[in-house]
Amino acid sequence: MSEDNELERIKQKKLKELLGRPSKKAEILDKPVAVDEEKLRKLFANYRLVLVDFWAAWCGPCLMIAPIIEELAKEYAGKVVFAKVDVDRNRRLASKFEIMSIPTLILFKDGKPVDMMIGAYPKPAIEEMIKKHL
Repeated sequence: MSEDNELERIKQKKLKELLGRPSKKAEILDKPVAVDEEKLRKLFANYRLVLVDFWAAWCGPCLMIAPIIEELAKEYAGKVVFAKVDVDRNRRLASKFEIMSIPTLILFKDGKPVDMMIGAYPKPAIEEMIKKHL
């Protein structure tokens, strides 16, 4: 019986290593985080739900939803992390996710895209997308 426990312990340790999940508790973020590829990869490794806002400083609709993203980041702190990708500064990252129009919001669960919104949506619509995946 102790061999089974030891085998289970080894399997769990290996699974953690493969998933790249740190054993320490991740920091609770209550505001959007500006990210590049490396920072986004770290968010995916440390947080289960990450909402990424692909935007640009010259984009009117992007600026319209920015305060909504700020509010949601506070309201969903500890449940969802909000990241912002400036498409002008991170062209490769925007290309990787095939961003053709902005704002584009992509919700990632365990590092994989599970939902997307293109355009400036009101807060209730964005919240509905988040709630589907909590």
